[in-house]
Amino acid sequence: MPLLQEGTSALEEKYACDSLDERILKALSEDARSSFRVIAKGLKVSTSTVVQRVKRLEQAGIIRGYAAVYDYSKLGYEFVGLVEVTINKGALLAVQKKISLLPGVVAVYDVTGLSDSMVLIRTKNRNEFSKLVKTILAIEQVERSNTHVILNVVKEEYRQFL
Repeated sequence: MPLLQEGTSALEEKYACDSLDERILKALSEDARSSFRVIAKGLKVSTSTVVQRVKRLEQAGIIRGYAAVYDYSKLGYEFVGLVEVTINKGALLAVQKKISLLPGVVAVYDVTGLSDSMVLIRTKNRNEFSKLVKTILAIEQVERSNTHVILNVVKEEYRQFL
């Protein structure tokens, strides 16, 4: 059930997940292609309970969508990097949005520290990687960037951590 705490805006609305919600989320993260019937059987609840809970989780924005998990290196995306970006004052959100629309940009994070944003990029080769980093640096309000090439991925798990 959505829980709106006093003094919070609708954007800060929190959802109070109980243990059944968490178990449903875990089951979906392990295999989002499972039928609700299979999930319900595994959790020892009715199918209609799972359907109602999933619908509520979707409406609350907890479940934002369903997607396949890829091994990008097997698809030829060999270069992964993390780009620290420092942006002129007052232009942060506009620049982050502009960067987020660039092909090859996986994620844009608003961070604390010496940089304003961290940008995760993934490209097929060194030339594409170089062009993307230079495109980010060429954005008018970008003051500077510091690029880290990721040599090896030790752990990369986006599916779940509940």
